[in-house]
Amino acid sequence: MADATTTVADLRQNMRRFAAARGWDPFHTPKNLTLCLASEVGELCEIFRWLTPDESVSASVEPIQRERIADELADVLNVLVLMAEHTGIDLSEAVAAKMTKNAIKYPAPTP
Repeated sequence: MADATTTVADLRQNMRRFAAARGWDPFHTPKNLTLCLASEVGELCEIFRWLTPDESVSASVEPIQRERIADELADVLNVLVLMAEHTGIDLSEAVAAKMTKNAIKYPAPTP
């Protein structure tokens, strides 16, 4: 079980073991994982589809909705971790590099 000290590397190792124990590795190609990711994001979108903006902000307060949202977020993250594993991309490095690019592309306003 993950806790507040679980790292991306821990998640990768856990997902690697989980998938290997089930014989899923041959199916985890970048194409299949990308389609899986789109499906999981779609399931997250489904929760919010017909909510008003205010309802969407408060959706995670209700326990059943909160659990549904948490489950779908976890599925999205799990697939992202598997994608990183199967493409050899370090997510921590990729996020840091992208934040640097975003800071240049979208500079904070100056007072």
